[in-house]
Amino acid sequence: MDYKPHGVCSQLIRVDVEDNIIKNAEFVGGCSGNTQGVARLVKGMNVDEAISRLEGIRCGFKSTSCPDQLAQALKAVTGR
Repeated sequence: MDYKPHGVCSQLIRVDVEDNIIKNAEFVGGCSGNTQGVARLVKGMNVDEAISRLEGIRCGFKSTSCPDQLAQALKAVTGR
């Protein structure tokens, strides 16, 4: 699934979920090292666990972040 994030530097989040497990996550744009790190860390993780860990993370003075937007993407892909 492709997800258009809001309020962050990345322009697109691609996420694949199978049987409630994150098979792959990829950010287009944003802080390359940080987004690659987040994507690798969540690979193989249970969706609910990832949402729990990532949701609400802020980037500086922004009300959201790339990890928070990944949580929103996971909620959208799973209908949560």
